[in-house]
This record gives sequence, structure tokens and C-alpha cells, in this order.
Amino acid sequence: MENKKRLFLLDAFALIFRGYYAFIKNPRINSKGIDTSAVLGFTNSLLDVIKREKPDYLAVCFDKGGSVDRVEMFEAYKANRQETPEAIKIAIPYIEKILEAMNIPAIVKEGYEADDIIGTLAKKAEKIGLETYMVTPDKDYAQLVSDNIFMYRPPRMGNGYEKWGVEEVQAKFGVERPEQVIDFLGMMGDSVDNIPGLPGVGEKTAKKFLAAYGSMEGLFENIHELKGKMKEKVEANQELGLLSKKLATIMLDVPVELETDKLIFEQPNVEKTKEIFTDLEFRRLTDNFLKTFGVATSKETKTPTEAKTEAPKNTNSGQFDLFATPGSGTITEEQTVNGFKTIDNTSHFYQHVNTPVSRKLLLQKLQQQNSVCFDTETTGLKALEVELIGIAFSWEAGKGYYVSFPENQEETQAIIEEFRPFFENSTIEKIGHNLKYDIKVLSNYNISVKGKLFDTMIAHYLINPDMRHGMDVLSETYLNYQPVPITELIGKKGKNQLSMRQVDIPRQTEYAVEDADITYQLKEYFAKELEEGKLTQLFNEVETPLVSVLTAMEIEGINLDTEFLKSLSADLTSDISSLEKRIYEQADEEFNIASPKQLGPILFEKLKLVDKPKKTKTGQYSTAEDVLSSLKEHQIVSDILEYRQYKKLQSTYVDALPNEINPKDQRVHTVYAQAVAATGRLSSNNPNLQNIPIRTKRGQEVRKAFIPKDENHVLLAADYSQIELRIIAALSEEETMIKAFQEGEDIHASTAAKVFNVPLNEITREQRSNAKTVNFGIIYGVSSFGLSNQTSLTRKEAKALIDTYYETYPKLRNYISKQVDFARENGYVETVLGRRRYLKDINSRNAIVRGAAERNAVNAPIQGSAADIIKLAMINIHKRFEEENFKSKMLLQVHDELVFDAHKDELETIKPIIKQEMENAYKMSVPLDVEVGLGENWLEAH
Repeated sequence: MENKKRLFLLDAFALIFRGYYAFIKNPRINSKGIDTSAVLGFTNSLLDVIKREKPDYLAVCFDKGGSVDRVEMFEAYKANRQETPEAIKIAIPYIEKILEAMNIPAIVKEGYEADDIIGTLAKKAEKIGLETYMVTPDKDYAQLVSDNIFMYRPPRMGNGYEKWGVEEVQAKFGVERPEQVIDFLGMMGDSVDNIPGLPGVGEKTAKKFLAAYGSMEGLFENIHELKGKMKEKVEANQELGLLSKKLATIMLDVPVELETDKLIFEQPNVEKTKEIFTDLEFRRLTDNFLKTFGVATSKETKTPTEAKTEAPKNTNSGQFDLFATPGSGTITEEQTVNGFKTIDNTSHFYQHVNTPVSRKLLLQKLQQQNSVCFDTETTGLKALEVELIGIAFSWEAGKGYYVSFPENQEETQAIIEEFRPFFENSTIEKIGHNLKYDIKVLSNYNISVKGKLFDTMIAHYLINPDMRHGMDVLSETYLNYQPVPITELIGKKGKNQLSMRQVDIPRQTEYAVEDADITYQLKEYFAKELEEGKLTQLFNEVETPLVSVLTAMEIEGINLDTEFLKSLSADLTSDISSLEKRIYEQADEEFNIASPKQLGPILFEKLKLVDKPKKTKTGQYSTAEDVLSSLKEHQIVSDILEYRQYKKLQSTYVDALPNEINPKDQRVHTVYAQAVAATGRLSSNNPNLQNIPIRTKRGQEVRKAFIPKDENHVLLAADYSQIELRIIAALSEEETMIKAFQEGEDIHASTAAKVFNVPLNEITREQRSNAKTVNFGIIYGVSSFGLSNQTSLTRKEAKALIDTYYETYPKLRNYISKQVDFARENGYVETVLGRRRYLKDINSRNAIVRGAAERNAVNAPIQGSAADIIKLAMINIHKRFEEENFKSKMLLQVHDELVFDAHKDELETIKPIIKQEMENAYKMSVPLDVEVGLGENWLEAH
């Protein structure tokens, strides 16, 4: 029997929303500042379906104007839906253009929803012998499933596509026939669509009713069999139940025709589609698109030169052509089929330098330059543990040189020594991408990098903080050039991945020099962008000097007491075991506490801690931190939260920290990320030392494991006191607050005295605590609801306290309004040093999205200014320590705190230097205050 032809109908908005929320934690922002997450997510789903299924017929169905019939039936239908996010509104016109370019029909009917259009078309297709696949994550479509109509649900959380036929629907909903899904939905209701349902009926009860009575009507005919409150509720809400069933029914009579000749899936207009993708800066998607439709990409198209020889172009190991200008034998520039230039079609001259004479010539040439880009190739990612394989140099677009190093480290040391005069020449600017890594690699060979630095990753971070900063992305975005991916040389991650040392030298040369060449070209571009954005001073005076400071701190590392961590781990194991026993006793059974699937039913079915427990999208009970935190008054929940905290502490820090010790010097070397947080704050990785919990006794004990270098040193911790409050006082010019800081008052007690109108010496601990919560909460836009959650105040009392607070500090409120107005006008806010935080949602019509941007408009300049100030302090302290050749070293930066290995002989000299440099890093109308502590471990010093 001949296979049936297949029609695929995509629910546009369901897939668009899904795509948008898939990227919600890491939105895709392009260089124009457009959030392209929704377009990318939808188009990925579309191409995935095409690639996997090769449909005979294909269409995308859109909602327009909502369901007129349902709103007539029930005015509140979908009334509680939030306004469509701005990024989705922006996405729709792009998606429509993409569909048009790809020759895929978009079906829309004013006054009808996509599910009604799809339902009508699916039933019409069934009548003419087609198989229909409804591509949507929306479970409501299950009611339409038949022998010829299927749901095709996109992948979720790493799982593959799910195809729901009749059997799957029966199993999922506990029904005999898919049509009963309508009754199931009608009984349960739907909070998303605001379908009321039957009060008190959840998923389990709906399944039970359907098994017993078959339908909503069957249930109503047998109300006499029900008991107690359920009987009362069902009896009183029959009309509501029938209305809910109607609202949940997908219409099958939308006035749309099934015109199969117009739905035939055909080849897209490749050029037109590519043009849209290029405009949106979809690089990987362009490749995916071309492969899906069998169009050869640059990697599959050989140039004439490649056809003649398998060796990379213009790679020469002799010294005679070392500085020749690329001649007529080079390849002429042309773009790849996907719009990018690549190494295969772009004129370039990359040369391997591998003899003493050629290296000498290269060094002479390097020494004559004002500015040189260099890039190291190594055996791994941990800069302080790797070996050098090669270094690429470039100082002219399209041209560069590669010095390779042998496996023998003595020979490598001898070769790198030849280049010491270049690296330590302070008159030559050194360019790189993530220079901190390369400088640390060279430090393994006792080579210092001197002179002005230009890091293209840091430059781009200032220019466009919300975009990704990888070199490949930047090259494609700003130079329209697609670099050779590293996986082409060493393969994908996994046990079969090669080391760069196993790659032949000609390919190493092409890859490495291309990186240096591109980075050099990006520098030329970004230098102008920094000027235009008035960011050059911030780049030159803060971020670039900080690269050297952080490099020195990372190279220094910190000492760790592993024996103490072993004993702490044993104590935590004992604590965890005691908590487990207590939890099992309260639950009256043993279960996997770490499994939400097992924990949820214990808390919400067996112990019935709440009437209407929150559920996840998969229908499981939510046992997320915020859900359990609101139930802390129950001992079992309090114990579970403590159990989780201890387990995390043990696995993330106590047991993991010893694995981070560098075998060479037995110290821990965290890596600071300078280009991650949009506010300007630093983050720390491998290990993350900024998130060690310090509010609990056990969390604090982790800090005890960090100890001085030896018996001649102690740890010194210097911490800014209330720096963010001081900044907001200065920026808002709030005299009352400024005066309190200038006179050295306790700001929280001072605020409490003014807000509660009582003398300073009569302030209670609770009043001070509430004032402290408001003081810090104002920075983060605290609401009366938020304040009442964080304190013992009612919402009414919280609102009164916030109102009184603003009356007490009127200039503060004025400052907040001005910040929001500035952001609305300019699209960004600035720190005291001119660091910009762009706020693309500040004028959004969605109140929730706009509210978050407004809070950022107030918070970002304060957090960012605090980050700027501590960076200035670090730069100045590092400079003083170097000038005076101290044995003491700066080790860590954690939020508003700096940690030092302080030599005991230098203590009295460095303490005032640290305090002075931190307090005078930036002058404001409010004095900065720094507290300095000493100790035999970090906790003691803090």
C-alpha cells in the first residue's frame, strides 16, 4: 500500500513563545541591540521539522484578533494573559518575511485562533486521505488526534520530538477516546486561558470522573453518586462546567479552505532568506538553513587553488619569503554562499616560522612595530597548567606569522627566550582576545608582557555588554568573516578530541594566524567604536589596567587547608544524616529527598501543607526554593531547606575545592571573568569564590579553609562599608542621608529614627532591621509586597513605611524618577565613570518587562559605580605594591571586599595604604569607609 502524503501544520504563536522563553535567561541580542530570541527559536523549530520530516505539504497558522466566539461566550476568556513581550511583537514581521522568502504559506483568519484553523484543516485533510501533523507544544490539540491526525511536540529539556497518536493520548489523559480530552480540559479548567473549570477538580479527579462517567454530561447525570463538598461544588457549577467544555473545544468550522496545491512544500528563495538571516545576524542558522536545503556551504565548496593542492595556501616554512607582500598567486576575495568571507576565499599570507634565522628576522620586524596582535596555542584550557604549542603574530590585515614549539620544554623555553625582548618591550602595544589567558600562559615560561594592552573581548564588552563576546561571533558580526572552527582541527569535545599538538603544522599555522589576524582587524574597528561611545577613557584607565591586576592575582592564587575541609566534609555528612532521619520521621516514610518527583507528593498529598500547591509545566508539584521558603514555618520544610543547603555546600565547595588545587604550586587559582556581568561587576570561576554562602554557620566555615601563604603571612580582608548606600546618597544629593554618613552615624539606625520618628537612642532592633531592609530594598525597587515578605510587616504597614521613607528622603525619590526618565530618553543609564547599561525594554508596553527595566535603570548605575570604584582601588593598590616591591600580594576580590596575603613585616605599612587607596579611589560628597581585618584564615580576617 502506498504511503499517505503528510501535511505539517505549525502553531506559529505557540512555537514563537516557546522559542522566546527558551532563551529567556540568555537572550540573543544582536549588534543592533535587537532581541532576536523569538525569531531564532521559531526558525530553529521550523528547520528542524523540515530536516527531520521532509513534509509533502506545509503551512504555518497564526492567531489574529483572538477568538471572537469564545469572548462572546465568556468575557473573561484569556483576560488574565500578560501583554505580549516586546521581543515577540518585534519578531512577528521578521517571521512573516522569512516564511514568505521560504515559500511557506502563512494561514490566518481574523477572529479565530490558530488551533481552530489547524483543527479545521486537519479534519479536512483527513477526508481527502492525508496524514496531518500538528506541530505545537500545546496539549489542548490532543482532542483532535485520530488515526490520521497526530500531535508533533517539539523537544523539551534535551528530549527528542514526541509524536502523539491515539494510544499516547489515551495514556497521557487516561481517556478512551481523544475527544474526551475536551471534557478533561473543561473539568480541570485552564489558568493560562482563564477557563474556569469545575471548582476543586484537578488532574486526578478529572481522570477519575472520566473513567467513571465518560464525559462532563455523564458526570452531571450521576451527581447523586458524589459525596460531601465535591458533590456540592459539582452540583452548584454545572453551567460553569458546560461553559468550560465549550471554551476548551477546538472549532472545526473555521471558514478556511484546504488548498493543497498552495501547501506543497517546495524549495525556498535561498538568496532572499539569507538576506533576512544576515540582517538578523543569524550565522549558525544560515549554515543550518543551507544544509537543510542541500545548498553547498563554504566548507563544502573548493576554490580553484584548493583543487590543485591539499596544503593550506601561502604557508611557507622557509625564511626567504618571510616578509614578502602577498603576490598574484593569492586567492581573490569572494563571499561564501552563506554570505561570509572565509580563509578559503580571502586573500591572506600566513607563514610558519621555524628556523633560528627566520625567528631572528621575525623578532627584528616585531621590534619595529607600534602595535602587534599575538595569540597562543596551548595543550588545554587551564592557563597555568598548560604547555605552549605555538604563538601567532599579526600587525597587518591578511598577514601573519606562526612560531611553533616542540614538546621538549627546555627547547620551548629556549625558543620563547628569543622573543623576550618583544614581549617585555614596553613601547609596543600588545593586542589580544582574552589577553589574560595568553599572559598567564607566558608566565609559565617566566615571560612578562609589558606595554599598553588592547583586549578586543573587553573592548566589545564595553561597546555592547549584552551581546556575546566570543571571537568567532565578533568576526562574523563586524568583519563578515567566518573563522575556521576549532572543532575542524581537533574534533568535538569528548574522549576522541585531539590535542592541538596532534594537528599538522600547516593547519596549525592557518588556524592560529587567522585568529591573530582577525583580532588585529577587530581592534581597528573597536577602537573607533569606543571613541564614538565615549568609552575610551573607561577602557584605557579602568578595564585595561585591570587585566594586568587580575592576571597577577590569578597567577598568585591562594592557599587552601585541605585537612580542615576533610573534617568539615565529615561534619556535614553527619549533619545531613541527622536531617535525613528527622525528615523521614516527620514524613513517616523513607524517600529520595533530592527528588522533586518523590518530595512533592509527600509534602502536598500526604502532609497536605497547602490547599492549592503550585505545579510545574510538566504537572509535577513544584518544590523550588521560593515555593518551600514560603512554607518554612513547617519543621519538615525547614529541615529540607537546611538539608539542601548542606548538600550543596558539601558538593559545590567542601569536596570540590581540593580538586581545584594546581599541582605545580598547591594553590587555588580562581579565574575572574571581566566581560560577563552587564553591571561591570567581576565574576569568579573554577572555583567560584564569590558565591560561598556566608549567612549560615556551616557556610562561613568554608572561608576558614582559605589560609595565608606561610607562617610569615596573615590574611588581610578590606571591605567597603555600605558602599551602595553611600553611592545612592551621593548621586541623589540627599542631604539628610549625606549628613548621616559624614557624621559617621549608623545609617540604618539613623533612617529608622527619621522614618519611625523616635530618638536615635530609642530605636529597637526590629525598627533598625526594617529600616535596613528598606535602605537596601530601595536600590532594587522594593515593593510593599516584597518588603512585607522580607519583614514581619503587613503589606499595609510596608506601604506606609515606604511612603514615609520617600517623604523623609524626597531627593532620593526624585533621583529614581530622573534615572527612569533618562533611560526612557536615551535607552541606557551610566555609572560614575560612564559605563553604560543598555535597557532595551525601558519603553515596553508590557508592565512586568518594563518594570524590570525601570528597576535596572536605578540599580545598574549604583551597582556599576560600586564595581567601578573597587576596580580603581585594585589598580591603585596593585601599582603601589609593585612600585614599593612588597612581598604582600592581593589575592581575591569578592563583591565589595579585597583579600591579601599580608607579610607580617609589612603590615603596618600596607594597612594604611590599602585603606587610603580604597577610600580615595573615587571622590564623592559621601566619604567611603573601609574596614580592615586580619586573621589566620579568611573568616577570621573578614
